[in-house]
Amino acid sequence: MDLKNKVALVTGGGTGIGRAVCIALAQKGAAVAVNYSRSQVEAEETVQLIKNEGGRAIAMQADVSQDGDVRNLVAAVVQTFGTVDLLVNNASITRHIPFDDLEAATEDVWDTIFDVNVKGMFYCARAVAPYLKANQQGAIVNVGSIAGQTGLGSSIPYAVSKAAVHSLTKSLARALAPEIRVNCVVPGAVATRWWAGREEQMKNLAPQLLLQSIARPEDIAALICSALEQEAMTGQIITVDSGQTL
Repeated sequence: MDLKNKVALVTGGGTGIGRAVCIALAQKGAAVAVNYSRSQVEAEETVQLIKNEGGRAIAMQADVSQDGDVRNLVAAVVQTFGTVDLLVNNASITRHIPFDDLEAATEDVWDTIFDVNVKGMFYCARAVAPYLKANQQGAIVNVGSIAGQTGLGSSIPYAVSKAAVHSLTKSLARALAPEIRVNCVVPGAVATRWWAGREEQMKNLAPQLLLQSIARPEDIAALICSALEQEAMTGQIITVDSGQTL
């Protein structure tokens, strides 16, 4: 699929991987709706970076854990750009909880993480599906995590939510074929603000990886764009982790 003149919605597009994806898509000629929940300043900065390079973008607020917000978001994207062709389900949250502290993984923590990381991705896919089907082609990329493969990560609820995202990808690929392709890109450690306050830990991790470096958001964005473009692939879980899981 040629991404030029396509319309893309990127959730959590203001920072980190989301920002890198928005910029990469715009560089390929796509119009980009930069979704944010609370990071308005960062989302507007992302839009300005794109516009400075002659691209088209707009910042749009919505809490992806709320189905009504998502439906209004997609309607606003269509009103602004005429349609929607691509979805990058990037918005995610976590809580840093030691794995052996089971009591700290409260019902509220489980609900909050799953509402955003799993249900939010489903809500977004469901809302864009009619437009992608009407266009007779479309692509969705969900952003997973190696936490969903290894069972490790910032907390048990987070790891389990990302395993659910990987499963959701396969289910949606079946449900939305043949018009819509659905794949999942699974990053390992990435140099984003998620490491804030733990920079030394990130520095110590890098030499242990096969490629001896932490991935950049731009590395993940490049693979996400490739997955959107690849017309012969759906339902795939693609890991990009500098060899972390080997």
